[in-house]
Amino acid sequence: MKFKGLTIGIPKEIMKGERRVAAIPDTVRKLVAEGATVLVEKGAGKGSYFSDEDYEGAGAKLVGDVEELFGESDIILKVKEPLFNEDKGKHEVEMMKRGQHLISFLHPAAPSNHGMIKDLARFGINSLTLDGIPRISRAQSMDALTSMSTVAGYKGMIMAANTLPKFLPMIGTAVGMIKPAQVLVVGTGIAGLQAVATAKRLGAAVHAADIRPDACEQGKSLGAKLVDLGIPPEIAVGEGGYAKKLPDEWLFKEREVLRGVAPRMDVLFLSALIPGKRAPVIITEDTVKSMQPGSTIVDIAIDQGGNCEITEPGNIVEKHGVNIIGILNIPGTIPTSSTWMFANNIYHYLANLVEDGTIQLDTADEIVASSLVTRDGELVHAGALEAMGLA
Repeated sequence: MKFKGLTIGIPKEIMKGERRVAAIPDTVRKLVAEGATVLVEKGAGKGSYFSDEDYEGAGAKLVGDVEELFGESDIILKVKEPLFNEDKGKHEVEMMKRGQHLISFLHPAAPSNHGMIKDLARFGINSLTLDGIPRISRAQSMDALTSMSTVAGYKGMIMAANTLPKFLPMIGTAVGMIKPAQVLVVGTGIAGLQAVATAKRLGAAVHAADIRPDACEQGKSLGAKLVDLGIPPEIAVGEGGYAKKLPDEWLFKEREVLRGVAPRMDVLFLSALIPGKRAPVIITEDTVKSMQPGSTIVDIAIDQGGNCEITEPGNIVEKHGVNIIGILNIPGTIPTSSTWMFANNIYHYLANLVEDGTIQLDTADEIVASSLVTRDGELVHAGALEAMGLA
């Protein structure tokens, strides 16, 4: 049996506003059927409308004390990175034990997470981050980043519409016609394409920009007008079609192009990411200052540091007359759909790691190699080492 002898812990998420959970009754049932003992903190599924009774019916054991759950588990499955638990007066990392395995979205290259990542290494936790899963055929069922990006692209644009002090669509009134809002989506990967589609459905005039020609064409296919960033493909496109980290001179050029376009836009939707690395800063404070009063920026890259220089992680703020949305857990605002996708992704990822009750951190496996963050007391994630200046 694949999971025989392993104890898997599912704690309740403690990030403010986070309503997702790392397992649903259906995935618990699969784990138990394959020999695992599954511990679920009481109330863990409440925010996404899965009851304790549902988990018990699937074979889970409910635990009231999260510290007990951490102490008894071989593997911890979480949605978001470990945080300080105010009820316990200690950090979640402090409740973990040496040799334990943690699977979650860790965003190890993000500056705000560097201390926590170093602590995972110091405490001897073997940690793996779901945002490091490569987009290859074999990993499609595990690709939580794609699943959550779909949610973030949709809901992020809804947030923009809710914050913008204008209509998104063209509106005809008895006193005249109100023009549609101008929306620019920067980064037309999974999240950006969903944002383009949502903005089009809401009636906005949509523009798209990406340093990768293929991504631009996908944005155009959804009806967006393209903004040419002028970056040569050989510099912009990396392995697997992902965006590469640009040399400073080309990053400066991208910033200048966007600075010229931003004053004409009502909404900037920022979703430019580089796998495993800190998100590139492409909107400077000077660019924000140039925008129209009342404009809105949605920076969904904030989990990896943010695309806007002055986005505040976790907050919605107004700076220089511009509303800047830096919400960290956008998928958590659609908890039922996002939890269903996430729980299935993490189940398939875990199934790839375990064989006959043994966790195998085989770095010859591309999936493991690209998502492993800390192992046996050492930080091994290339993007985090680079971001910390330790590479």
